Amino acid sequence: MRQEKSVVQINHVDFSYDGALCLEDIVLSVQEGDFLGVVGPNGSGKTTLLKIILGLIHPLRGKVEVFGETPERARHLIGYVPQHADLDASFPISVMDVVLIGRLGKSPLFGRYRKGDRQSAEEAMQEAEVHDLRNRRFGTLSGGQKQRVLMARALVGRPELLLLDEPTASIDGRVEQDIYELLKRLNESVTIILVSHDLGFISTYVNRVACVNRRLACSHTEHITGDVIEACYSGPVHMLKHKCEL
Repeated sequence: MRQEKSVVQINHVDFSYDGALCLEDIVLSVQEGDFLGVVGPNGSGKTTLLKIILGLIHPLRGKVEVFGETPERARHLIGYVPQHADLDASFPISVMDVVLIGRLGKSPLFGRYRKGDRQSAEEAMQEAEVHDLRNRRFGTLSGGQKQRVLMARALVGRPELLLLDEPTASIDGRVEQDIYELLKRLNESVTIILVSHDLGFISTYVNRVACVNRRLACSHTEHITGDVIEACYSGPVHMLKHKCEL
């Protein structure tokens, strides 16, 4: 029997902004191969949780380990896809150039990208299904195409953990489904933590859900009930139907 490998361990973490507690007593364990969906109301601390895992911010108390190391030491093993492209749409940069940014810090030498970097970029674009766009200007792409390019940028470093912050927030339903299908395939080789606003949609794809509203409750998707969701959102919610019923 294969022993599970710990990817993220968060133990009794608190975090505050300007003295106001944003996350309280967070306990979370993520194992190799997990596809964890993180949901909750606006301002509940979902993005803050990702930033703590990335080591961009530090908790007031508690301990965070990523692959048995501090987040800073493990950051080279993490790929990150933000909610919005952090690039000026008017800047004349190609899809290939955007993806190659993900190789920065991976090469031992300064200067031009090496042949291996470009090969990795080609492979990442194939995985994210944007290889045919490699010579297009990034700013001319649709929202869904841009998100796939950002996924390729995150994948080009060959991460073992992929973090995504609402990658489909501004994308129509059909494109959203295509991206989640892509993530499902990627999950065969990489552990994924996905922040989303749409539990009904992601419940088809993730194997566990973490409901965050300052505190955290984590369950396998088949154990998520209406009561759990109401507690997370601090009020009544509509019943959601997908492959499972909530």
